[in-house]
Amino acid sequence: MSDDKPAREPIQEDARIDALEARLKAAQQREEERNRPQVSGPDANYRSGNKVLADLLGGLLGGTVIGYAIGYFTGTNPWGLLVGLFLGIGVAFRNIIRAANQRPDE
Repeated sequence: MSDDKPAREPIQEDARIDALEARLKAAQQREEERNRPQVSGPDANYRSGNKVLADLLGGLLGGTVIGYAIGYFTGTNPWGLLVGLFLGIGVAFRNIIRAANQRPDE
């Protein structure tokens, strides 16, 4: 081979390319962070289902207990129990409808 220098100098890396690669890597990391699921643990549907179940059971049981107690102390036991039960059902459905109309957390 020849000991002569090549006619062209080797191309040095451009600092702009390094800066562009760094910005591209940072943008990809931000995009991955933004697209990562925000919920950890049970997902939102599972939690909303548990909330509906708790509202329904709480309304039924709470209305029954309070209605029975009112009926027992006033001497109108079956009617107090039934009124309390229906009021508990109404409150439970109102809470479920209210929860269904809320926007999901973002």
